[in-house]
Amino acid sequence: MEKFAQKILALKYRPKNFKELIGQDIMVETITNSIKLNKLPNAYLLTGIRGVGKTTTARLIAKALNCNKNFLKEDNCNCSHCEEISHSKHLDVLEMDAASRTGIDDVRELIESSKYNPTSAKYKIIILDEVHMLSKQAFNGLLKTLEEPPPHLKFIFATTEVKKIPVTIISRCQRFDLHRVPVGVLLENLKKIIKIENSKISDGALTLIAKASEGSVRDSLSLLDRAVVSQNLEEKEIDENFIRKMLGIADRSKFLNLLDFVIRGEQKKSADLLKEMINEGLDPINFLNDLLEIIYLIQQKKSIGNLDSDLHISEAEQGIIEKISKDIDVNTLIMFWQFILKTLDELSIVSSPTLSLEMLIAKLVHLKDMPSYENVLEILKKNNSNQTEDSDNISISASSDIKKEKLVSKKNEISKDQIKNILQTKPILSSSNPKSSLKKSDNKHRVISFEDLILLSSSKKEIQLKYDLEHNVNLIKFSEGKIDIGFNENLDKNFVRNLSEKLLEWTGSRWVITLNKSSGQKTVFEIKSMEKNKLIENEKKGETYKKFKNIFSDVELMEVKKKE
Repeated sequence: MEKFAQKILALKYRPKNFKELIGQDIMVETITNSIKLNKLPNAYLLTGIRGVGKTTTARLIAKALNCNKNFLKEDNCNCSHCEEISHSKHLDVLEMDAASRTGIDDVRELIESSKYNPTSAKYKIIILDEVHMLSKQAFNGLLKTLEEPPPHLKFIFATTEVKKIPVTIISRCQRFDLHRVPVGVLLENLKKIIKIENSKISDGALTLIAKASEGSVRDSLSLLDRAVVSQNLEEKEIDENFIRKMLGIADRSKFLNLLDFVIRGEQKKSADLLKEMINEGLDPINFLNDLLEIIYLIQQKKSIGNLDSDLHISEAEQGIIEKISKDIDVNTLIMFWQFILKTLDELSIVSSPTLSLEMLIAKLVHLKDMPSYENVLEILKKNNSNQTEDSDNISISASSDIKKEKLVSKKNEISKDQIKNILQTKPILSSSNPKSSLKKSDNKHRVISFEDLILLSSSKKEIQLKYDLEHNVNLIKFSEGKIDIGFNENLDKNFVRNLSEKLLEWTGSRWVITLNKSSGQKTVFEIKSMEKNKLIENEKKGETYKKFKNIFSDVELMEVKKKE
């Protein structure tokens, strides 16, 4: 007689009762209490990620409702109903995959068959897996039956995407959210199974499997199956290194060493270690996610100072994490986190993911040496203390040496967006003399008034700059080489930088641009609008307008133009 293949672990160790269902204690307690009190809903809705026990829970509920014995007290009930439900052979428990039968005709067939009493069990139970795949018409066909089903009928729905289910369906069900199973619980379950299977796998290897399964019991058992097969063939203990190679995960100590090199600014050692990890079969996505986890652990150690609650950190790794946490501040860790997330997005764009990883490490090495916002502001305040008596203002003059972002801030007034980009090198500030020492060439312009500046912006086709000068700037004082202005919240965040660069380009001189708390005069646009309205009001008093108004009662004067 031909031997059947041995069952995979995920099926072999599928829970046979509610006690064996791990990681869902609150849900189990609620369901068992409702069964004991005989307060049963018309329909159950089970949601959660793959492999947390939705279909298993549906079958356990079906067993509990139809069991000839007391299913809640039996460890392994072998009554006819429970046996048939376990093997999906029960006539009164219909299990259907909604992903393959999505139409209204399938639902209509279910509803027609549900009108008849069960053949042998107490309840006729319909289990719909992946119910979110049903069509709109199919959902609508279920509504009436779902709200007022026959007394012998119960529905159990399972789905991974509850948001795709209409609210009208959800409101007619008793919903249970199955959560991701904690790593510690998964680890204990794997250890129990390994003991039964008499396999040799180290605790470190089991920990990696539990973490890689991301809260899914089925995934953890599938990964364990792969490892057990290898162990049976090689007849030796599966260790942590084997699991890392199997999953494409690098050794955490190498991550810590890599971060240590990065923080110390040793680019060559960082690049060499990264290439070594790539040659060992490193998966880019796993690498970046593991790097995020390490950064989180360093941040936790720095902020909370306690990592004892984490089951997966050895004493040696704790020592390295503690050392790194002393050499880096929280702001840099947050910037590291953002850079890594950005690289994760880039992986789908770049043809060679390893290039993105190498560039990421290069960026992180240089990122630590960037000055903080606070340090740059302090430098600017000190260098400008001789130029202004108003401590609320910070002035920055344009310089031909400035090739990167410039910061202009007004205390408690300028938005954070305005101080987003900061020089990586120390900015060169204006001297006490605002006028440039550069000799003007023939192609340079002289700007002696605010109106000249607007006209020059227009002639140079600097539309955004011209718009801001007219609409968002309140002039306080203007002299050649220096502009003192107020502004509103609509001012472009790069306005000061752009204006400084353009004035240097157009005039050959460095200008001092000062942002002031004072409101100043009205904007050019407001002044022009007032003049226009005044001109229209005066013209409305004239005879010409009155004559038009008498002939065309609905006429309205919109604009007055002077003759050239």
